[in-house]
Amino acid sequence: MDLGLEGKRAIVTGGSRGIGYAIARALATEGADVVIAARTAHDLEIAAKALADETGRRVVGVPTDTGDQDSVDALVARTVEEFGGVDILVNSAATPWSANAPTDFAATTDDVVRREVEIKVLGYLRTARAVAPHLIDQGWGRIINISGLGARAANSIAQTVRNVSVAALTKNLADELGPHGINVTVVHPGRTRTERLVAQVTARSQETGIPVEELERELAQNSLHRLIDASEVADVVAFLASPRSVGITGDAVAVGGGVPGAVYY
Repeated sequence: MDLGLEGKRAIVTGGSRGIGYAIARALATEGADVVIAARTAHDLEIAAKALADETGRRVVGVPTDTGDQDSVDALVARTVEEFGGVDILVNSAATPWSANAPTDFAATTDDVVRREVEIKVLGYLRTARAVAPHLIDQGWGRIINISGLGARAANSIAQTVRNVSVAALTKNLADELGPHGINVTVVHPGRTRTERLVAQVTARSQETGIPVEELERELAQNSLHRLIDASEVADVVAFLASPRSVGITGDAVAVGGGVPGAVYY
């Protein structure tokens, strides 16, 4: 299937590694030119060169702090300067939840929740706010917000709040921007094989002598009984970013290999 992404212009935040990098790779492979954004210039430079060399598309790294509106505005301005416009925004810049965040009620301070909302929810809002006028002017666009299956499980207050909030942001944007030809969706990955997870599992394998494959199977608490790879999340996002996805907006697409026992409708 031709996704119709040839010549489209995309921004992928959090694009220097992990799921964001895989998404940038998938979009560029389908013919899009891509700006990847993250906070570390050195990582962006390496990632952009690798993607450009592999795909033959224009890939530009722009250091960006999505916690700062001026930085976000500069990102969009640079994209328009480089590519002449922007068609697709993928919001994937967020601190991994497992970064020593407390999960119990007593330890969930205001600052814990505030940090999660600032990084993920407001960061996504800022980038969407900066990109939307360009999409409205041309009468077409796609915004895909990467959230997580933590939106569907009460594992911790802060984790659930941040992921549910991204879904709520998505629906509000979809209803308002839909008449302008702009589709907005949210993707919920589950536990996903990324460079970070591979390094963690490899280190544990070396410590315990348990094969990596066995450790991955233990981690895969899904219907498929295997980890979903970042590239497989990226395949879904590439479809949602394409003109082929016109019938999907405002909704959440789970890409975690299935949640056993639960019925979502």
